[in-house]
Amino acid sequence: MLRIIDARTGQPVDAAPARRGLTRVEAHTEGFDVTALRVLLVADLLVRALELGGTPVWALLDEERQQAELRAGAAALGIRPFEDGRDAASGLGETQVLHVVREGGAQPDGVRVAVAAVQASAPPEDADPAVLRLALLGRRRGVPVTLDTDTLDEAHATLARWRGAVADWARRPSRPVPEEVRTELRTAWEDDLDVPGVLGVLRRVESADLPDGARFETFAHADRLLGLDLARDLGSPL
Repeated sequence: MLRIIDARTGQPVDAAPARRGLTRVEAHTEGFDVTALRVLLVADLLVRALELGGTPVWALLDEERQQAELRAGAAALGIRPFEDGRDAASGLGETQVLHVVREGGAQPDGVRVAVAAVQASAPPEDADPAVLRLALLGRRRGVPVTLDTDTLDEAHATLARWRGAVADWARRPSRPVPEEVRTELRTAWEDDLDVPGVLGVLRRVESADLPDGARFETFAHADRLLGLDLARDLGSPL
């Protein structure tokens, strides 16, 4: 079960306390900058993780300013659309509400999922959005991120290598995700949404003594959470 640290109390809480109960994930972005995009990205990851566990989710964006720019930037990063939360005062019988906020920002009632700042005034214009997404995923949400050249270059190299490897592994017979690896992945993302832990599992699988078909299925399974389009190059010529 996904457990999240509530920024109000510092204590872990069940992200979905009622089995199959509707959970509302509401992002509070406070304008448009890269930190706002990171807030939305964390909200997107929460939605994905809850859905992977079978929980129905209602995803909302609470923002009055620069919505067009924010939604365009979010779409480029592969963040799925959020409904407008400004007119959603009355709920739909949700059993849990998770408010995703920037550190030091909005303080709505309910469980708060705090996101640390990104050191960049605007999204790097020449950065591949998938590279930018991976760079933002590389630190736990409470750790500030600096989008410098080294960080983006490392993310670019990792993404290119993984996409090439996934395309190559797909040419081999499929094999199931090893149960111990599936457990490692789920344990990581259910531990306060430890996405760097998920990435660490993939790095180990990349070089592990496993059939290529099992490696392919592992990366495809993890990408349901990560949203990096790791299978993009399937069918590309050698």
